[in-house]
Amino acid sequence: MVGSKSNNIQAKLVVLGDMGTGKTSMVLRFVKGQFYDYQESTIGAAFFTQIVSINKVTVKFDIWDTAGQERYHSLAPMYYRGAAAAIVVYDITNMVSFQRAKKWIEELQKHGNPHLVTVLVANKVDLSAKREVEIEEGKQYAKENGLQYFETSAKTAENIHDLFHEIAKKVVQVVPSTMSGMKLQTLTQEKEKSFFCCTA
Repeated sequence: MVGSKSNNIQAKLVVLGDMGTGKTSMVLRFVKGQFYDYQESTIGAAFFTQIVSINKVTVKFDIWDTAGQERYHSLAPMYYRGAAAAIVVYDITNMVSFQRAKKWIEELQKHGNPHLVTVLVANKVDLSAKREVEIEEGKQYAKENGLQYFETSAKTAENIHDLFHEIAKKVVQVVPSTMSGMKLQTLTQEKEKSFFCCTA
């Protein structure tokens, strides 16, 4: 997380979750307003930027969309280390993805930034007829772990912009208390250390 002026905040945002949960589709919907029925799997991580304005404060998100395949799991700490916010995504039609989302939450709670703004996202609500994870189950887990909770659809864009705007609002609230006296690493240094490859 990097702040320059009082009305400008640069925040690192990491997106985590199992393969096929729609992480990249969510980010592309937010950043570019695009959706593809077939989205190539992310390799390592993909990097995007987007700006959100909240009450005269400009939040520039540096978004790391991480790969969901198990073989890339060991790379994840490079992306969530120093992050201001994290989105953990599961697919409502896939109970296994919900269980793996819980593992990500546990990892973030143990090793992430203690001031991390964390949101649990139930994606693919356009497929509610195939739902395996009930709304109350997701909400209850989020409540028990002090998380924000959103149900979204990258395909229809449902709640996508609300999700990122809510994160921006939370980051604006958290930054003043965490910036004081901290020497923060620049995004350039983060990028030099990190391996990433953008999706097609």
